Amino acid sequence: MADDPVASNPEHYRVVFENDRVRVLEYHDVPGDRTTPHAHPDSVMYTLSSFRRRLVNGDQEREVEMAAGTTGWLPAQEHHGENIGDTPTHVLFVELKDDAAASGAGPVLGPVE
Repeated sequence: MADDPVASNPEHYRVVFENDRVRVLEYHDVPGDRTTPHAHPDSVMYTLSSFRRRLVNGDQEREVEMAAGTTGWLPAQEHHGENIGDTPTHVLFVELKDDAAASGAGPVLGPVE
């Protein structure tokens, strides 16, 4: 299995929030940057910038172009990528944790830490 992106590509990924249910990663790169192979669990992705990337896993290759402000589902996967566009990439990933069970803490109003 490929590495955690924060461990394998710390120059691009950083943890901005984590609890027992989710981990939120922020990703930055510039045109021409490449990542090493890494794995993502099921996640929700929110694009903060428009970008164009090539994603590769073994013999599979896919080019993606996304507009800023796009929210989408990212199924669990392994890949490495390259910024093949003319703009930096800036993305947030909300990773779901497998053991995310209902907390049973009762009603809550507003955000919690």
